Amino acid sequence: MGFRLPGIRRASFSTKMASSKSGEVPKGYLAVYVGEEVKRFVIPISYLNQPLFQELLSQAEEEFGYDHPMGALTIPCREDVFITVASSLDRC
Repeated sequence: MGFRLPGIRRASFSTKMASSKSGEVPKGYLAVYVGEEVKRFVIPISYLNQPLFQELLSQAEEEFGYDHPMGALTIPCREDVFITVASSLDRC
């Protein structure tokens, strides 16, 4: 049983994925890494303007500064919390 979030795309993280074509990010989206298992999500850049997402960015800045260990934006929250936030942003 599953569900689909139209504004968010998910891909499992792999070090090879960043250099492969399947790891490319479409125009208008950005990749973020989330959770303890470091799952990769591709989200619309429009999320960056949303206050709820900006709170997640503030948490990322506090934890990692601007030096992200994955080479891309890492969000320090559980995957289920991130999905809940993304789902609410899709409804905006």
